[in-house]
Amino acid sequence: MRRGIAATALVASLALAATACGGDSDSGEADGPVTITWWDTSNATNEAPTYKALAKDFEKANPGIKVEYVNVPFDQAQNKFDTAAGSKGAPDILRSEVGWTPAFAKKSFFLPLDGTEALADQDKFQPSLIEQAKYDGKTYGVPLVTDTLALVYNKDLFKKAGIAEAPATWDDLKKAAATIEDKTGVDGYWGSTQAYYAQSFLYGEGADTVDADAKKITVRSPAAVKGYETWESLFDGKGLHKADTTADAYAHIQEAFVSGKVASIVQGPWEITNFYKGSAFKDKDNLGIATVPAGSTGKAGAPTGGHNLSVYAGSDQAHQKASLKFLKFMTSAKSQETIALKNSTLPTRDDAYTAEVKADPGIAGYQKVLAAAQPRPALPEYSSLWTPLDAELNKVAGGNESLDKGLSNAETAIAKLVPDFTK
Repeated sequence: MRRGIAATALVASLALAATACGGDSDSGEADGPVTITWWDTSNATNEAPTYKALAKDFEKANPGIKVEYVNVPFDQAQNKFDTAAGSKGAPDILRSEVGWTPAFAKKSFFLPLDGTEALADQDKFQPSLIEQAKYDGKTYGVPLVTDTLALVYNKDLFKKAGIAEAPATWDDLKKAAATIEDKTGVDGYWGSTQAYYAQSFLYGEGADTVDADAKKITVRSPAAVKGYETWESLFDGKGLHKADTTADAYAHIQEAFVSGKVASIVQGPWEITNFYKGSAFKDKDNLGIATVPAGSTGKAGAPTGGHNLSVYAGSDQAHQKASLKFLKFMTSAKSQETIALKNSTLPTRDDAYTAEVKADPGIAGYQKVLAAAQPRPALPEYSSLWTPLDAELNKVAGGNESLDKGLSNAETAIAKLVPDFTK
């Protein structure tokens, strides 16, 4: 029997009922094989087959546990789990985006994992990723894959333009873009209007949308405004592609890059396999990967992304016990090596970066830029702050709204999401 989160008395009564009827009890034991449900939010085409195969391997190694694998579209998973976790329909395990983890932990939907076998190898993981899985001092996820943004570029186009190194600053990128257009006839850079991609411009000025420790909204601070002004300036100029404000902008940018129609973009490692499918990168070594350009502070920064595996707190102890075993298996060095080799995604533990894994130039390239990745604050609402910014920045980039107006509107919307923060 699997139960939703409820009051203590109801949980106790259900436990007694389960014992009386011969179902799974809160003793952590089950009368027969346990079937755990896993909602995997990975890409159904490029990544899911690897995870399904690993789930089968887990079943072979653990005959008393069955895994009901469900691939849930990433853009639907957060709302679906939020709804299901308040009832009896939530899965035992969720592949949770790092930004969801503190939000669901705050609602008591996730099981604390400290001291469990799921975190037995905690010292093998990159410390910042463990920190990112925490909320209020407890750990609610085991890091499965990580990512960050980088400047990815076409080495051949850069070489034809006489540019030997990736631009170190946004000003350098503007100059490179103009040279590339002069020498090759294609745009040198195409930027995104999405707030997540604009985050690097804030970090380059030592800014962020909010100061979580001070409980202050900082999206309109002088440093943040300077970052957004730089972001806006990269949509207008020689070799700089104008902003695409359509719903399919992401696909348009990606297609232009992999087909050699634009020399550089900012992108994450989840697209490595798709880069290699493009005509411009049949030779994988043509893919250049560099730290995102720095702002006026001289420092570069990019948001840390990725996914954790988390256990539903409303599952009974038998399912939780089986789920913890599954988490340990899926996040082991061997499993992470397999995932990296099959999916070209980045492991979260150092011992999974084997020589074979690092032979993939995409993985090796992104591993080198991880040093510039900035963990998100343990603020449950943090990831949701990008939603109002997405709408406003799209208008700004398209010339339909001034930057000042857009940031003012975003500030008002953010204030509603974090009502205890000051402006």
